[in-house]
Amino acid sequence: MVNKVEKLKINYKTLEEFKKFKEYGHQELSMLEDLEANIVENDSDSPFYGIYFGDKLVARMSLYQVKKQFDRYFEPPQDYLELWKLEVLPNYQGKGYGRALVEFAKSFGLPIKTNPRVKSQDFWAKMDFTPVQYDVERDRGENPLVWYPAGVTEQLQ
Repeated sequence: MVNKVEKLKINYKTLEEFKKFKEYGHQELSMLEDLEANIVENDSDSPFYGIYFGDKLVARMSLYQVKKQFDRYFEPPQDYLELWKLEVLPNYQGKGYGRALVEFAKSFGLPIKTNPRVKSQDFWAKMDFTPVQYDVERDRGENPLVWYPAGVTEQLQ
């Protein structure tokens, strides 16, 4: 089965879809606040991506591009992606939706940084993400994982 990743429109229909994720107890991962703060009907510059099963949004993520002048993770310094709030509804987990979202992000060919949720390390390891050497000032209590495309390595502190 092909899981087609779509750029989500910022509109009230998407807002209603996001509320379904929050109901499943992933409040700390909810993109609802992001969406409400940025709502412009059908904004085409949405950082939100998702996968539908029929007409139901079952998986989603935020994907932001960070400019190379702010890169503190990769060598050589370059633009990279921050993948946030990857979430798949419980009844759809284990069916390749999360993998499809990550593979979509990788298709841009840029390094990727993410901050995984608790107990998701196995998933990220399967997706070839690795921990960076922790830097107190840079990471501020987060434990980022990164994916390196060919020719990119960890930035030495």
